[in-house]
Amino acid sequence: MPLQSAYYPDYYSIDDILATQERIPCKFLQDVPKLGKLNPATEETDLKSGTNLELPIWLALDISTSRQPIISPDLPKVYKEAYREILKADPCAVDLHKFGLHFYELGSYVKKFDPRGDVADILIHTFTLRFRQIMDLTDNIISDPTVVQKLDMLERNIFKSAHDSKVKLISWLMVSEVPLEAASMVINHKKRKRVDEDII
Repeated sequence: MPLQSAYYPDYYSIDDILATQERIPCKFLQDVPKLGKLNPATEETDLKSGTNLELPIWLALDISTSRQPIISPDLPKVYKEAYREILKADPCAVDLHKFGLHFYELGSYVKKFDPRGDVADILIHTFTLRFRQIMDLTDNIISDPTVVQKLDMLERNIFKSAHDSKVKLISWLMVSEVPLEAASMVINHKKRKRVDEDII
């Protein structure tokens, strides 16, 4: 699946499916009949208002954004203030793989539960600084191959694409027998410039 489709709901996107399977803490705002089995802490038939459960994000999105929301979702801990402060300090030093396999993908969903927009800001801040590191890594992978293990899945895909492109470019430059020539437009421009200079 192309990288550009990873940030949009896509029925056939494995990354999207895996990201939306992640569970987030939720608090029920009203009684829900016949779903007491979802709560292993009780034997009641119905889910009572005030019950706290972890639900997959695909379900939490549907039942929390209606006119009469059934639940109040909370942010996963890796997107809360304590972790955001760590990422603000130095995102390049963080082992993002331990934060989650799909940190950015999941973040693009849970940011909807953050009215202040702090999650969206930290996602952009983290990706911007770490993207530079990824590009540097494509040139210096031999110096520290363990750095790749600290990338989340999106970053690994970007690294792999960049690394493969560089390998292909180097290979082409080494084996290509086709000489590089200036485009005809550039050559004609230089000729006209010389003519103009001779006239002057």
